[in-house]
Amino acid sequence: MSDAIDIEVVRYTADAVVTERDLVVAEAPVEFRLGGVPIAVLMRTPGHDEELGVGFALTEGIVLGPQEVDAVVLRSGDTNGDRYDIELADGVQVDPEQFRRNLYTTSSCGVCGKASIDAVRVAAPPLPEGPIVEPSFLMGLLAATERGQSVFHQTGGLHAAALFDGSGELLALREDIGRHNAVDKVIGAVAPGRWPLGEAVLLVTGRVSFEMVQKAAVAGIPLICGVSAASSLAAELGDELGATVVGFLRPGGFNVYAGKARIA
Repeated sequence: MSDAIDIEVVRYTADAVVTERDLVVAEAPVEFRLGGVPIAVLMRTPGHDEELGVGFALTEGIVLGPQEVDAVVLRSGDTNGDRYDIELADGVQVDPEQFRRNLYTTSSCGVCGKASIDAVRVAAPPLPEGPIVEPSFLMGLLAATERGQSVFHQTGGLHAAALFDGSGELLALREDIGRHNAVDKVIGAVAPGRWPLGEAVLLVTGRVSFEMVQKAAVAGIPLICGVSAASSLAAELGDELGATVVGFLRPGGFNVYAGKARIA
């Protein structure tokens, strides 16, 4: 399935009503299994599903590193969705029942189905003290992120997550209808060659929630920025873990909710 679908829409303006073709973002379910046991159904934009599987396994604490995932294998795919097995490396044993979600996960919900609030506090490694960055550095990341949002420019219906190293080099950018999926995809793309991700900056094109900070911290990312606001739990978790949480990142400035020591 394509990440953008051409459909017929009726467009109303002040002057006319016109029937025409338009592109909308694709949304479809994907099921991930562990040892043949379904553990989650995510609503996502098709594409980079193997990276999504790796990133999901990492940020949910199912595995401790990308080396523990041997492969993410497509088992079936049809109009009802795609099914993948997360195959673990030899010697890695995980009880899938520990990670089975009670509900499917919509495109707007990342921790839906968790049994309790304690279950979402996945253990994160100690974060590096850097990078120490200038305010202009963070504002400069916006342009690189915007240039990479090709499907968003076609549809207007996607979030993006961009990962940069401490010098500002773009490591990867992924788009998805779900903010949490975009983060998992970009982490899954970079992690096999760089783990933990270390002195890196994660930029998301929506708000910074508890889950965004948690996923970044589990991957070893110390600095997370969003173009919208941060939530109270995101700020609290940033303080607890020693992460820098930035919101309302715009060309003219931003807010720091936690970890201001990394802003020069």
